[in-house]
Parts: sequence; structure tokens; C-alpha cells
Amino acid sequence: MTKLCIKTLLVVLTWLGLAACQESPTGRDQLALLPDTVMADMGRKAFAELKRSQPLVTDPGINAAVQCIAGKVIAAARDEFPPELMPDDWEVAVFLNPAPNAFALPGGKIGVNTGMLEVAASPAQLAAVIGHEVGHVLADHGNERMTQQLGIESVLYVVGFLSEGEMGQQQLLQALGIGSQLGISLPFSRAHEREADVMGLGLMAAAGFEPDQSVQLWRNMAALGGGQPPEFLSTHPANESRIKLLEAGMAPARELYRAVSPANCPPVVL
Repeated sequence: MTKLCIKTLLVVLTWLGLAACQESPTGRDQLALLPDTVMADMGRKAFAELKRSQPLVTDPGINAAVQCIAGKVIAAARDEFPPELMPDDWEVAVFLNPAPNAFALPGGKIGVNTGMLEVAASPAQLAAVIGHEVGHVLADHGNERMTQQLGIESVLYVVGFLSEGEMGQQQLLQALGIGSQLGISLPFSRAHEREADVMGLGLMAAAGFEPDQSVQLWRNMAALGGGQPPEFLSTHPANESRIKLLEAGMAPARELYRAVSPANCPPVVL
């Protein structure tokens, strides 16, 4: 590498460092090197590919119920968070998949599996799931994870400083932990998961969904059977740890809930 290239690279790295050192919505320091526009474009392309390759639910009743719940949570997010954190538009798709999972991609793309609709037994419980996923997007967790996982050199390739290559959709999904069957495999760190839980709890309450139902959702998840690995073996908080975290934040969430009109979304009937 020539001296000019090295100097240019140092300037770029300095610029990226200054631009990317930031705080998450809860005040946690984070490093997210990819520009928001790049992340959003990658998220849109990846979501389009998922919709082409995975079966979608076409039942209008199911889609309307899920869209109602998601719409309430997203509207609450617009009221609670600065506009620069919010994608311009959101899209929600329901995938015909028995795995009890949901995910979110940069650019405002949310996927919910039918398996999750069986675990989330009420609109409020599904609002807890969607609020959690919206929290991941608003906190820029995907960007932070990709920065950590790919490293600075790969990030520079993505933004076009070292080549004209483009990060593929599959690499984005892999970095976010979304497998080919939409299963989630260690997608975020414990810090990310806890942060999304806290943000999601506030969002569902501000949207008019009873926040206590978030605890019931994770009790439902714990009752699925099959057991969980010890918490230290997984980046996901164990169900009991998650429940304790939610219960600790329940008082302010209840205050938010009492200050708004209850949401009136219909239950999802599979």
C-alpha cells in the first residue's frame, strides 16, 4: 500500500471513528461504522430476498391483525424517539414458519413467524415481540453487530473505500444471525437483548398494550419445552433473567400505559 493510500486510509478511519462513536437510546456507548443509508439499503434488499424465497401468510385476517399491532407500536416509537432514529417507512411480513421467532432488519423491515403467533397468545404479547424488534432497529444494533463481526477492513469494503464490492444480502443476514429458515442463532449480545427488552417494554406500553403481558410472553416461551442452555453459554439472556429485567422496569411502563388509550387490535387467529 502506498504512502498516499495509507494517509487516505487513516483519514477515513479517523472520520469513521468520529462519526460512529455514539450513544444508544438508553445511553450505552456503541461503535457503529456503517452509514445508515447503507444499512437501510442492505436491509431492504435482504427483506425482498426473504419474501421471494420464503412462504408468506396470505390470510387477510392474520395480516390485518399483525399490521394493527405493529402499526400501534411504530406510531408510539415515532412519538417517543427522535425522527433521525426512525426509518421513513416500515414493512411487516408474516412468514409461514413454525419456528417461534421474529426479526427486524435495518430500514424498517420486520418479519414475524407463524410459530411466534402461537406463542404470543394475545395482541399485547405480540406487541412485546414487535416492540423488542423495533428496539433493535432504533438502537442500531444491526450496525453495531456488523461492525464488531466484520471488522473495520470489511466495513471499508462495504462503504466503498477499498473496492467497489457490495455486501450481499446473505452476509447481512448472517451478521444479524438470521438463518436461511428465519431461525435466530445468537443474533445479538446480551447487552443488545436487554436494551431491546427495555425499549420494547416502553414502546408496547406507550402504544396502549398492557406491559405485564411481556412477562407472560416469556413465561410462554419458557414453557415451550426442550430446555435452554445455561445463560453463560448463550448471548441470549435466559428466560428467568429476562423476566426479572422486565419486572424491574414495570412501574414506569405501567405509568406510560395508564396515560394512553388502550389499543384495540384484534387477536391473531391462525
